[in-house]
Amino acid sequence: MNLDDSANTEEHQTARNIVLRQLAAAPKTRHQLAEKLREREVSDNVIEHVLDRFEEVELIDDAGFAEAWVRSRHRSKGLARRALSMELRQRGIKDQHAEPALEQLSDDDEWAKAHELVTRRLSRIKVPLSTDTEARKQRDRIVRRLVGMLSRKGYAPGLAFSVVTDAMNVDDLDPLNE
Repeated sequence: MNLDDSANTEEHQTARNIVLRQLAAAPKTRHQLAEKLREREVSDNVIEHVLDRFEEVELIDDAGFAEAWVRSRHRSKGLARRALSMELRQRGIKDQHAEPALEQLSDDDEWAKAHELVTRRLSRIKVPLSTDTEARKQRDRIVRRLVGMLSRKGYAPGLAFSVVTDAMNVDDLDPLNE
């Protein structure tokens, strides 16, 4: 074994150790692991070889990562498909893996989660019931804030406004719609 083979073997072992530590902490995408290895100045050919091997033994699975990510982030953070798509793209998930993962969420799932987020927020807000001008301004401000919250979570403006107005009309919260 010559000096180059020894250095190459050592670099492979270092790369494998880095990947194993990263995966032990939390699931990662191939892209995230490649970036971590580049930060540690591992050569590109070693990165490709090591990551290919980890994919062969299914320790790296971008499709599985995408599916789990979508389920988890939608359930815990209430993110819509648009926001989830951006997060997957930031993590280096290719469209071929992202699209099936995002298809797990139906329009009904998004509407239900948006409604849950709004009703939870409304339960902590005192919504004025009177019809005077000041009460209308306050209600409009509440609507804008709730629609903005949903928008930041990736919900389309039309859906967000529909969910907010629907939630505010529940239990006769809006005396104008009686």
